[in-house]
Amino acid sequence: MIQGVTKSRVVGVYIGAQTTNYAIVDVRGNIIAQGEFPTQDHPDISEFTNYLSERLMMLMEENGGYDSIHSVGISVSSGNFCTGHIENSPNLPWKGRVPLAAFMRDRLGMAVAVGNNAHARSLGEHTYGIAHGINDFVVITMGTGLGSCLFSNNHPHLGKNGFAGEIGHVCVKPNGRQCGCGSKGCLETYCSERGVLCTARTFMDNSDAPSLMRGCDNLTSQQIIDFCEQGDQMAIKVFQVTGEVLGVALANYASVINPEAFIFTGSLSRAGKWLIDPARKAFEANVFYYTDSPVSFLVSSLSDDERNLLGASALAWEVQEYSLFK
Repeated sequence: MIQGVTKSRVVGVYIGAQTTNYAIVDVRGNIIAQGEFPTQDHPDISEFTNYLSERLMMLMEENGGYDSIHSVGISVSSGNFCTGHIENSPNLPWKGRVPLAAFMRDRLGMAVAVGNNAHARSLGEHTYGIAHGINDFVVITMGTGLGSCLFSNNHPHLGKNGFAGEIGHVCVKPNGRQCGCGSKGCLETYCSERGVLCTARTFMDNSDAPSLMRGCDNLTSQQIIDFCEQGDQMAIKVFQVTGEVLGVALANYASVINPEAFIFTGSLSRAGKWLIDPARKAFEANVFYYTDSPVSFLVSSLSDDERNLLGASALAWEVQEYSLFK
């Protein structure tokens, strides 16, 4: 992937619903310098790209200059590597089709790659993380939304138009919960941070059973995980139901593509056994096995910040070097 590259660094950018992180990363995956700012402070896309470009140029100037940078990789919800656009993201303030790669290339004067979070994270996991050496796997990203990317025969499979892997928007419950994409019953509405919180509220509304969750004014998924560790039965039930829905969806996925492993990333992956065990049980009950070899369920060993920035930097190496200054 990096063969023939003469420059030893790239810039990786992760645009999250709350925070945008960016860093200079070298060819070995070492983070040289980094910064961040609140995404929601910039609801206008033109102002956002101007501000991000200024921050990146400042970071490059302070750490070796433009001449050391090969390209920029941007990991973002609903990013499309084939077009360089953000395509109708339900979780970001900018709607419609946003030609982000072109915007940033014009401002920075260098090559820019844009991909969705799951695609970037799969590249990061394959290059630097737990998927190193695995040829056929799926990265499942569970945070604000839910996404996935399939690695097949040692390469990411993006599909005809770059939309392959949108498992978060397969229907798991007809006429179910309303999704930000406009459809109802999407997997994302049950197996994301928002989905977990919706399940928790439903349980509390429909039961008088005691729970530590009732004492929280602004309940978070991490608090529910913490309550599971404290033995809260309702909190445990929230993740049990979430895991069951996830496990059935992954069984359908695996029955079609026959992967070696599912790799879980994102904030909900920190739920560990509370989520993975019921997901695995539901998976085993519903999957069709081609062989006797089981599909592994693995949780990423990279921290969230490492995974996001290394994934975006791995994405940057996928584009040919370009510069207005040559």
